[in-house]
Amino acid sequence: MTAVDGPRRSGPFAVGDRVQLTGPKGKLHTITLREGGELHTHHGVLRHEQLIGAPDGSVVTGSGGHDYLALRPLLRDFVMSMPRGAAIVYPKDAAQILADADIFPGASVVEAGVGSGALSLWLLRALGSEGRLLSFERRAEFAEVALANVETFLGEVPPNWRVQVGDLATELPAAASAGTVDRVVLDMLAPWECVDAAADALAPGGVLLCYVATATQLSRIAEFLRGSGLFTEPQSSETMVRGWHVDGLAVRPDHRMVAHTGFLISARRLAHGAVAPERARRGSKTSYGDADVEVWTPGAVGDREITDKNLRKRVRDAQRAARARTGGAAPDPDEGVGGPPVD
Repeated sequence: MTAVDGPRRSGPFAVGDRVQLTGPKGKLHTITLREGGELHTHHGVLRHEQLIGAPDGSVVTGSGGHDYLALRPLLRDFVMSMPRGAAIVYPKDAAQILADADIFPGASVVEAGVGSGALSLWLLRALGSEGRLLSFERRAEFAEVALANVETFLGEVPPNWRVQVGDLATELPAAASAGTVDRVVLDMLAPWECVDAAADALAPGGVLLCYVATATQLSRIAEFLRGSGLFTEPQSSETMVRGWHVDGLAVRPDHRMVAHTGFLISARRLAHGAVAPERARRGSKTSYGDADVEVWTPGAVGDREITDKNLRKRVRDAQRAARARTGGAAPDPDEGVGGPPVD
């Protein structure tokens, strides 16, 4: 089994396995099984030895008499609870990204920024062991969190994944030869800054997909893609998920839903020298000036700042989880990780 296949998915629980426990009132606890380990809650103590050797889906009872359902966490469970340096891409958006970007086994994919590694995990799973993922992250601390999170879930850092600390716009040309990348996924504040580098790296017909938070960002990247003359007409969407309460004849929508988290916009690389057919457009404001650009600044679009102290704590939490899973040390992201650069 390769790293991108993930941890063991079946069989009895063993030392080193991550287990998600659902306790009284639905409270979740995620633990890594170890010899002599114990989970302490205000409902009592649950010993890890009660789970080691038990089948997935078992129910065990703590010292306080409360039952816990034990399951191996799904990837969606893991990404929602893992330590975060930057905000994560939610599972609903990750699933749509895989579909809209048409991520396939064996593809060559470039990603920026890596954030906390949530989208990287989904991409690695879809690419399989034959695909290659090259991830760029401007902040070394975020890269450290992402590396530790991926190692925690997969048990190792996959050899077909490389994390490069730096700016994609300036470093991608040296990391990937022109026309050799199948897909580029940009999750960043100003993706338009990387469009030219992405266009050079993409093979004709390749997909560029951007994940942005606000309507103003969406507007600017759409106009930038159109103005570049290098891509097909961009397609934009957002994904909303509404759960349903189903209990006997009481069937109704949940009172809460996962609504707006971000917009997806994608376009395909035109062949060199090709000119896309002109699109009929209704009268609207298609140009922008300095006043418009001002509302796209980091502060205006809500660029979230995190204190250095808080970020260092999250790095330690992520690396501690990775060591508990593998017994090793998290690698140095400044040197890059995994196999050779995409070429």
